[in-house]
Amino acid sequence: MQQLRFPGNLRRLIIVFLLVIALIFILFPKPVTLSFVVSKNEVEYWRPLIDQFEAKNKSIRIDLANLSKTKPVNPADTDRLKATYIEGFEGKSQPFDLIYMDIIWVPEFAEAGWLMDLTKELSQQEFKKLELNEFLVSEVDNGYYNGKLYRIPFRTDVGVLYYRKDLLKEAGYSPPETFEDLIKISQALQKQKKVPWGYLWQGRQTEALAAMFVEVLKGYGGFWIKDKTVGLGQPAAIQAVEFLRSTMKQGISPEGITTYEEEYTRRLFRDGQAVFMRNWPFAWTYASSPGSSVRGKIAIKPMVHALGESSGACKGGWGFGIAKTTKHKKAALQAIKFFTSAAVQRQFTLAYGSVPSRRKLFFEPKIVARYSHYPELLNVIDKSWVARPRIPQYAQASAILQKYLGAALNPDENGYPSPQEAMNAAAQETQELLKDM
Repeated sequence: MQQLRFPGNLRRLIIVFLLVIALIFILFPKPVTLSFVVSKNEVEYWRPLIDQFEAKNKSIRIDLANLSKTKPVNPADTDRLKATYIEGFEGKSQPFDLIYMDIIWVPEFAEAGWLMDLTKELSQQEFKKLELNEFLVSEVDNGYYNGKLYRIPFRTDVGVLYYRKDLLKEAGYSPPETFEDLIKISQALQKQKKVPWGYLWQGRQTEALAAMFVEVLKGYGGFWIKDKTVGLGQPAAIQAVEFLRSTMKQGISPEGITTYEEEYTRRLFRDGQAVFMRNWPFAWTYASSPGSSVRGKIAIKPMVHALGESSGACKGGWGFGIAKTTKHKKAALQAIKFFTSAAVQRQFTLAYGSVPSRRKLFFEPKIVARYSHYPELLNVIDKSWVARPRIPQYAQASAILQKYLGAALNPDENGYPSPQEAMNAAAQETQELLKDM
């Protein structure tokens, strides 16, 4: 067969053309695309962060699945967001490179083999660049599972007790320290017709109920799960349930409190309907917004406790992990370093009203000017934080607690089950769950 021959000049032009094309690919490689997804209410706050990252990192694109042109996903809440990631892990939807996750998902996702072990995959120099010493100790601790790091903190969260500082001052009361103090002050101000209710908490059978109960339980010196021991049937747990029931019986809390979640209690407190409220820091923004009946009249402190015991503040928070299946480890790490940096956390905090996970930002002038309570919030985190059980079966354990705690808080006409009966059953079922740990 006769070979195709090109004239010398044309051959040289073809060679030059091919070399130019090769050089373009070397100097201007095709951008790497990283994907992740966030809850619906956060999307607009992530747009500017992603634009800034891409402007500084021309070779990396971010595909926020919420805004995807081909397969948009827009989880309405935390539960749906978790399900979206699990569907990706199991191959039922698009895979993700970055995993934006709740603090309580780490053990489950790590145990399933879905997350990259950062202590193993990163060099000593790469690990140092994460600046873990700049973050809250509690945030870093909760990114570990079985001695391996899987999550880098982005924003933190912790349960606090809000109170009407104006009403307490007028009546000559100091902020409550014990459960008895809270009851006494509530009853006194209700009797004076200052407020309809004394204390608002989250009683609906959702994760909010479990988070709230962790704090009351700690306040009585109890625990949920420690190692493989379940503390739900112990006296402290019974006292915690009895306290919550007493708030309804004595009229300090509404009878319908067992149907309330964070949003509804936040709305009632904003409208000046209560002296005290257990909620997350995000409620401050809502209570301090224009039109709020309690604007400038509130303060925070750790949850109250029994005599001789200490306060508990349920630990929450969000951070980034890297999917074990990603083909872009270095790019993913670069994105995490950017998104968890002090500058980006500062920007997100000021825009979204969340709480940063870097310690120095609690004293950053612009943040404190807007959120004057952040230094006190840091004090709550440092001294009172308590973690929910760090186990792979956390979702199941929480469902068990919610079921029996809900029954104990909503007894039938005969008064059954009693707190003791309900918590004994919860302890037994939880112990069965942990047998294979």
